[in-house]
Amino acid sequence: MERRADLLTLRVDQVGSLLRPPSLKDAFLACAKGELAREALDELVEQAVRDVVARQQAIGFPIVTDGEFGRINWHVSFSKIEGWALDEASWRSFLANPAMRHEHERANTMGADAVQSYKTPVTARLRLLSNFPLGEYRRLASIATTPGKAMLMGPDRVSQMCDLPASKATYSSADAFLADVVDVQSRMVGELVATGCPYVQLDEPSYTGYVDRATLERMRAAGEDPMANLRRAIKASNAVVAPHAGKAVFGIHICRGNRASMWHREGTYDGIAEELFATLRFDRLLLEYDTARAGGFEPLRFVPRGPVGSAPIVVLGLVTTKTGTVETVDALQRRIEEASRFIDIAQLAISPQCGFASGMSGNDLSHDQQWRKLEVILETARRVWH
Repeated sequence: MERRADLLTLRVDQVGSLLRPPSLKDAFLACAKGELAREALDELVEQAVRDVVARQQAIGFPIVTDGEFGRINWHVSFSKIEGWALDEASWRSFLANPAMRHEHERANTMGADAVQSYKTPVTARLRLLSNFPLGEYRRLASIATTPGKAMLMGPDRVSQMCDLPASKATYSSADAFLADVVDVQSRMVGELVATGCPYVQLDEPSYTGYVDRATLERMRAAGEDPMANLRRAIKASNAVVAPHAGKAVFGIHICRGNRASMWHREGTYDGIAEELFATLRFDRLLLEYDTARAGGFEPLRFVPRGPVGSAPIVVLGLVTTKTGTVETVDALQRRIEEASRFIDIAQLAISPQCGFASGMSGNDLSHDQQWRKLEVILETARRVWH
């Protein structure tokens, strides 16, 4: 419980993924081509994780991740699931397009919606075969001396990626499918907590779909009520972690997409903030706030107030992972002060806006720029919260 209390009050955080070393990206491609055995790849992943954990600890980051080095992309955190073949599809997609950016796409522009391009039909009732994030965490815990976190795709994103019309033989409705996703993911989280994982994060970029014009149009064209979908999504996110409340720190990350320095959703928090921030039951809300696409800090007034442990910490994702421009401490401090007009500074923390490499190719910045950004986050936190 003492470690949980320490993690609840962290003034810095990170979303999870870090830039892979070129040699590891080459190894994944060789494995996809059948030129490298999975066992050999696993050994290379472990060494790369050792190196990246050592670097995080060397700069003094108080919470570490494995960089998501064992993943083709962040989606595969929900894999090894009977009836759900996204893992295999991700490997095929990577082999066909290692850069993970199509010819018509450019960095720092709006790219194709990954939800649409990765639509997956369900072939059987969902059943957990192997807990992928648990394996990642066990490896991380065997290496790190600093507390580590586990990350998994949230239930609403899984639901949005389901090709429901092609899954009618198995699931008659989105509600039925989502209920099974929640059951599977709650079991995954329970196993992580039982193993000693102190911090579990759900990644839910799906929430910005409820303010994105194109996504809203698709929902309405399908006869769906976006606000009803939003309420169902919040209920699902809460249900994944509710049975394990108090046993670990639970965070939820919300962004607008992060593939290869692109985004796929647009819209501010204003239209969903009152419903979203007031009813999510998480210890830490990791919110993208690096560009004007996120809007202003006014929606933070809907976050419940209270001391740490009874009300959430809002982790401001002020540092972009999409470009190599390194933010200044002064500019970040001013942004935090601006946010504190709408929520007490005691309920704030700082992080990157997303991971640095949601997919194997990573974003368009150098490793040195990535580490400098993390160091700037640490220095900003020291200055603001002493």
